[in-house]
Amino acid sequence: MSDSQETVQPDEIQEFSIRHHFQFKNLYLLRCAMTHRSYLNENPGVLDDNERLEFLGDAILDFLVASWLYNHYPYLSEGQMTRYRAALVGNEQLAIFARATGIGPLLRMGKGEIEGGGRDRQAILGSAFEALIGALYQDRGIEAVQKFVQPYLEAVLDELISDGRDVDAKSMLQEWAQSHKFGAPIYKMIDSQGPDHAKVFTVEVEISGKVFGRGSGRSKQQAAKAAAKTALLRIEEEID
Repeated sequence: MSDSQETVQPDEIQEFSIRHHFQFKNLYLLRCAMTHRSYLNENPGVLDDNERLEFLGDAILDFLVASWLYNHYPYLSEGQMTRYRAALVGNEQLAIFARATGIGPLLRMGKGEIEGGGRDRQAILGSAFEALIGALYQDRGIEAVQKFVQPYLEAVLDELISDGRDVDAKSMLQEWAQSHKFGAPIYKMIDSQGPDHAKVFTVEVEISGKVFGRGSGRSKQQAAKAAAKTALLRIEEEID
């Protein structure tokens, strides 16, 4: 077997486990998670690749992301949660997580896959990350998985929600208010300052007679959107 075909040693798997505080009881699971199916074709003595663990990890990530969205963003509709979950568990994003975790150099692959750049291929990395999640769940349980993935998910979720909120803040706030039987938010302009060509408007948003947020902008629409965004942030803080 050539060095280019197999460079991953057992102690590297263990070091990876220690570095990420996994504390695997069964390192065989972690080794399987790092084994691409192409490796089996050239190593008949190896019986297991990472595809079954990938299947399991995919389901676990779906659950964890759905739970996080549901509990931390109460104003999101079902459709919005579905879109954000899809963005987070899509292969492109999972490959980014895999690179940050350092999975690529650990992958056991066939010679052809290695020479073709498989260790940095998006589809392979994303699947390997799912397999890692499946292995961690099998070995340590759901709490260990949640502890591991939460920092990754939080950073990306905050960015996704922030980007989406800038566009959909008013509709998000309206869906939240109506789902809680509060009725539609009411936007009131409370101030405008500056010359006509550079006015700054300030708007408050009320829900059930209570002010939930205030925002400013160069147009009434921008100010209303800023007020809705402030209201959404307040709702998040109150449930945390």
